Amino acid sequence: MAELAALEDPKARAVNERHGDDHGVNLGKLRAVAKRLRTQQELARGLWATDDTAARLLAILISRPKAYGRDDLDSMVREARAPKVHDWLVNYVVKKSPHAEELRLAWSADPDPAVASAGWALTAERVVKRPDGLDLAVLLDVIESQMKDAPDRLQWAMNACLAQIGIQHPAYRTRAIGIGEELEVLKDYPTSPGCTSPFAPIWIDEMVRRQG
Repeated sequence: MAELAALEDPKARAVNERHGDDHGVNLGKLRAVAKRLRTQQELARGLWATDDTAARLLAILISRPKAYGRDDLDSMVREARAPKVHDWLVNYVVKKSPHAEELRLAWSADPDPAVASAGWALTAERVVKRPDGLDLAVLLDVIESQMKDAPDRLQWAMNACLAQIGIQHPAYRTRAIGIGEELEVLKDYPTSPGCTSPFAPIWIDEMVRRQG
């Protein structure tokens, strides 16, 4: 904790706080600390328990994903209020867990939009890597009816799922683009030069074009 405190940078904190993350540690330096520590599950649990955002990010990086039980992960995702902690927890730990599918099903309809967004992030992962067994038409129905009025983090996750359906599954591409055009979610999102817009119709078209 002392080492993390010594890495505190006011400029990094200002940038992070604009994204809702309450810490001032440069993520490159944080990753360097994690690389030195390597996997240490008990230390990871202790760091998580501090409720400090930088410590929790470090905890995620040194965790052994399969060491967490289903209830551990459920509690952690509900505690992960900083967006970066939430994002890393889902991507670096939950997606590698044997409980990922059970949690995907439980979380996707959770009344807490932050938890539901984790479920939708796991669904987007399945759309890309293991689509067998998913009813893509039903997913599109839900996105069409709920995404427009969803809270920001949930809306973003549903939009990513919409885009991946359109990118990965040609049979549903026209409908996915149509839903994006109808709902106009993230249509005006500011996009840096060289980056792809998160607006689903543009995102889908660009990724399909790159696939050739």
